Amino acid sequence: MSTDPGTLSAERILDTAEEVLRRYGPAKATVLDVARALGVSHGSVYRHFPSKAALRAAVTKRWLTRITTPLAEVATGDEPAAERLRRWLFALNRAKRRISREDPELFDTFHLLAAQSEGVVEAHREVLAGQLTVIVADGVAAEEFDVPDPALAARAVLQATTRFHHPAHVSEWDEPLLEDELGAVLTLLLDGLRVRRAS
Repeated sequence: MSTDPGTLSAERILDTAEEVLRRYGPAKATVLDVARALGVSHGSVYRHFPSKAALRAAVTKRWLTRITTPLAEVATGDEPAAERLRRWLFALNRAKRRISREDPELFDTFHLLAAQSEGVVEAHREVLAGQLTVIVADGVAAEEFDVPDPALAARAVLQATTRFHHPAHVSEWDEPLLEDELGAVLTLLLDGLRVRRAS
């Protein structure tokens, strides 16, 4: 039974595209495969996404948003900045690790798609850096942290913890001491951010 193109939503296309990518992989999946799975013409898909690249970028963006949305709640919470920073970094690490374990094929697919969608990845990095900036700036305002440029400090934190959240390091994420190592890195970072109290 075919889908009425008039009721075809972008979200439904993205859901189906994700399933098609999981089934065929990024090298073989096509817009025509997505259209067939939806029971519509490929022209109906192109009305929402003007190209294969645009569709893949939208799928990748939605996947990355699933990671950043819960992190935003942590970043804007009521806890002290140091505790929020700790929770945020562990939440990011655990979210990426969970996805890589539960659906490794799709994780690999998204990693490949992200490499082809640099604009989407850059926007994702900006979202992460922005959330960290909120935490660091709140810490400065509360005289918990002492850094002259919260945005620069936030980017340094993101860069220093790359091993724990960048897909290029996925092969290291099953190491038994990974969370201990993240905790040790975080301790050093927090020591660098904190206000020095006069003795």
